[in-house]
Amino acid sequence: MNKLKRNLIVTAVIAAVLAAVLGTALLVFPDDRGGGGMDVRPAADAQPVRADSHRLTDPKKSELTVVEFLDFECEGCGAMYPVVEKLRAEYGDRVTFVARYFPMPGHRNGELAARTAEAAARQGKFEEMYSKLFTTQKEWGESQDWKEDVFRGYAKQLGLDLGRFDAALADPATAGRVQADQRDGLGLGARGTPTFVVDGAVIPTPASYADFKALIEERLAD
Repeated sequence: MNKLKRNLIVTAVIAAVLAAVLGTALLVFPDDRGGGGMDVRPAADAQPVRADSHRLTDPKKSELTVVEFLDFECEGCGAMYPVVEKLRAEYGDRVTFVARYFPMPGHRNGELAARTAEAAARQGKFEEMYSKLFTTQKEWGESQDWKEDVFRGYAKQLGLDLGRFDAALADPATAGRVQADQRDGLGLGARGTPTFVVDGAVIPTPASYADFKALIEERLAD
């Protein structure tokens, strides 16, 4: 191997390491994307589910808990959305499905979308906004334009009081609620989205509905 080629390889390796370090730093100390300058550190007492976590199903006798740390702008989360919907329709009377916020810094509107869902939750419309954001993801996702007007339009479509919605969206407590989910996710080992936690343990993201169904069936049979 000649000296030039060796130097190029060394440079490439160093660049890859720096990129990995920078990616982690951006996740733990993300830039200000309208969320009040987040400074998110892993929770020391990280928990998969808290009392105020958004439960998509709430069976009388829950046999299993499936938590998703998600980013509404994440294409992978968008791909898993119909899978989760199908699973919760099938197992909602036995399994507690929980959605938690984990917006990634590479997405311009991910944190804003999370605050939008939380603002809707204050008017009892979390699930409706959760579904709206995922079913319209291709219309607003992966854009460098600020989408607050688009999300406000969704709030109007869902019949929310826009004055209350605007106030909740700007409330630092709303951003704090999103950050609290992120802290738990980081503390549990989440570094990307979607991250699924099944009965307290992070699992590899299932490749398909069939794989996820098999995992749930296996856990329910234990």
